Amino acid sequence: MTSFIVAALTVFSLSLPTATQNIEKAFLQNNSLLLFELFSAQNPINISLPEPIYFSDQLTNQQALFLFQNIFSSFSTFEFYAERNSPSSNRNDYIYQARWSFRDKKNNDQYLFYIFFFLIKEPSGENRPLDTGWKITEIKAKKI
Repeated sequence: MTSFIVAALTVFSLSLPTATQNIEKAFLQNNSLLLFELFSAQNPINISLPEPIYFSDQLTNQQALFLFQNIFSSFSTFEFYAERNSPSSNRNDYIYQARWSFRDKKNNDQYLFYIFFFLIKEPSGENRPLDTGWKITEIKAKKI
């Protein structure tokens, strides 16, 4: 029983950093396909972003891909780094908080957000190399 608990904690500690690193990489590279790999296909994704993006709705993973393709084509990331992380007590969900600094490509206005990602542990239905089992089901941001 002890070895099972150690193995479970090891998988948790290894797969979650990979998921959060992939979120960071997606934003720094303005790459919506990296982010798409982390979107839940089993649950709707609740996305709420303030101005200048101003968007709030529940989307499928495909719709969220198209939204972030549009966002990354209009805005360019300067910085993206973790602020604070909040694992839950049951280890099946996680809140990842980061600071996202970006500029509007049209007018060069700069913005700074706190952005929050709610991740849940989902069983992997497909064998994809980037699939960590951690999936984004919610993204919320607020201006700083």
